[in-house]
Amino acid sequence: MTSIIVNVAVGVIKKNNALFICKRANDQHQGGLWEFPGGKIEAGESVFRALKRELQEEIGITIFSSSELLTIKHDYDDKTVKLNVHVVSNFSGEAHGAEGQDNAWVSIDELDNYEFPAANVDIISAIKAKYI
Repeated sequence: MTSIIVNVAVGVIKKNNALFICKRANDQHQGGLWEFPGGKIEAGESVFRALKRELQEEIGITIFSSSELLTIKHDYDDKTVKLNVHVVSNFSGEAHGAEGQDNAWVSIDELDNYEFPAANVDIISAIKAKYI
């Protein structure tokens, strides 16, 4: 059986040396773990457009530009995700948990203190390689 591939736009929201992370709701896939915000890319939507829409809904910021960090495909038992990860440092508004989710600004060297889904390991490695 072929697993469904879910295309996701992921934003690494960066302000100075801090990154914005959110905690997934317990009833979500990979619930209770921390993540970089984002969401599904709709049919015909570019990564940037999806990121702009999702970050406005999820954390209340308006983004003006982003730069690609990496793309990862990760297989979970129940689905495959293709994470299109972009760094966002050009935005307006104050990032917050617009959907009531826990959130935090953390320094890059503090990321290891938070539990992320397995697919995020490569994202964290790429962030450290680029910024540390």
